[in-house]
Amino acid sequence: MSSYKINEVFESLQGEGSYTGLPSIFVRLQGCPVGCPWCDTKHTWVVSPELKTTSDKVMAETAESDSWFEHTTEQLIALFSQHDYVAKHIVLSGGEPCLYDLTEITTSLITKGYSVQIETSGTYEIIAHPDTWVTVSPKVNMPGGRPVLSSAMRRANEIKHPVAMQKHIEELDLVLLLLGEQSAPNIYLQPISQQKRATDLAIKTCIARNWRLSLQTHKFIGIE
Repeated sequence: MSSYKINEVFESLQGEGSYTGLPSIFVRLQGCPVGCPWCDTKHTWVVSPELKTTSDKVMAETAESDSWFEHTTEQLIALFSQHDYVAKHIVLSGGEPCLYDLTEITTSLITKGYSVQIETSGTYEIIAHPDTWVTVSPKVNMPGGRPVLSSAMRRANEIKHPVAMQKHIEELDLVLLLLGEQSAPNIYLQPISQQKRATDLAIKTCIARNWRLSLQTHKFIGIE
């Protein structure tokens, strides 16, 4: 039975993309080599053995931490019950969740009646149950040096792209070529840090391209 290194588990509302507003249980996995400069979860990047701890300690934390615990899927589902979580949508994020083979966890959760979403950079193969909803936020030319994979782009149920300036739109256009003849899924532009210039650019581009705007709703209403 597989186990997963987990930085954080919490229940909230999904604030981005197609599932905006849906009650969700977020499972943030530890580890990410992509290196996005604007990342707001840099504490998940490194898996330090000396920072391994228990789920009780992680769940009791009131601030971001680079500590992590390890659980199997069954232990994780038991943790949901222990904390009286009622949401039926699971978001596997990170870090970079696709560092892991996610077949077992996604299959188990879907079998038990959950819907499952993966949020990934598109720089690793996506290995998961076929009914898993895949959100690819393609990370282009990041310091980690990993290319966006055509297989990840073709697997995407939605593409969510952070933007701050015109070059980010141009980078997305190049990545969309990886789809080949396949039709693009819904494309969401997300202004980085809700900056006015970034928001104006995203709105203008969404209207011109018939794409969609994704705002980080959870940040506007002050929830995790």
